Amino acid sequence: ARKVYLRPGIGIGQLQKWYGGSYKRGARTEHFRKAASGIIRSVLLQLEEMKVTEKLPGGGRRMSRVGQQDLDRIAGTVFRMGEEDDDEDEDDY
Repeated sequence: ARKVYLRPGIGIGQLQKWYGGSYKRGARTEHFRKAASGIIRSVLLQLEEMKVTEKLPGGGRRMSRVGQQDLDRIAGTVFRMGEEDDDEDEDDY
């Protein structure tokens, strides 16, 4: 969901490139391969069912209003917890 949040309009093909990697061929040189599109598609469909993402008319996906609020809330919680940990670490010195 984070990739869709940062790049609205991203599609399955772009996510394939992002999550792809080296194809190891033994003693021969490695070659880049795209990630499996079926897995990415099923994840995006699950996010759509949860109302986190939505399809764009021209293709690709973007975050829905509810999904954006959820991710913002989670990010704020993580940030506050990180600040609390930093305050505790400073007290140790």
